[in-house]
Order: sequence, then structure tokens, then C-alpha cells
Amino acid sequence: MNLAAARIFVPDVAAAKTFYQSLLGLRLKSDGIDDGFCVFDAGEIDLVIESVPDDAPEEDRELVGRFTGLSFRVHDLAAQYRRLRAAGVRFPGEPEAQSWGGLLATLRDPAGNEIQLVQYPAN
Repeated sequence: MNLAAARIFVPDVAAAKTFYQSLLGLRLKSDGIDDGFCVFDAGEIDLVIESVPDDAPEEDRELVGRFTGLSFRVHDLAAQYRRLRAAGVRFPGEPEAQSWGGLLATLRDPAGNEIQLVQYPAN
């Protein structure tokens, strides 16, 4: 088996589409915005952004605005951090060196979902 997709839940798919496409630079694969979703090419897997309306059940609304556990690999974390901060992307803290030799930075999408940028150590 191989992982095929990861899902992030948002109240506003249009805002998320702009964020993931324009700011993070992901290629849009499927624009189902009228049906409450869009799909991006995130490398080996698809990133699916799904709408959770304000009147959805509480258990669905709890999926919005949380740590996703998703990390995007970048080659120059410092440059990406500066570029995204200048574009208004929210980071709760500075990039941090990790004990395993890499760097991590956490950012928030427009819905408050936290994703990470990771730079692996050079080998």
C-alpha cells in the first residue's frame, strides 16, 4: 500500500485554494470548489482541501484549525520562511534546528490549520 492523499479541513475552500496554490505554490489538480473541495499535487500524494460549513456537526468543525501533522520538504527553509512571512503567512514561532540535524517551521493556513516546512540535513 501507498499513501494516496492527505486531507485538510477548512470553512472557506476559496481562501484555502488561494493560499495553497498562490502562496505555497502547489499545482491545482482538481477544482471542485463548487462542491466544497479542491485537490493539489503535493508530490507523491494528493492534498485534498475540504469544506466544513459553519453549520456542520461539532465533530466535523473540530477538524478545522488544528495541527495537521503534515510537513512539506523545502531546500532552503530560511528563504521560504522569509518569503512567506513577507506575504503575510502566520508562523507561531521561528524556524527551529532539530536534534536530528534538520530544520522545522510551523505555519498556519487561513483556517488556522498548522502545517510544517521541513529542511532535511544535507548528506
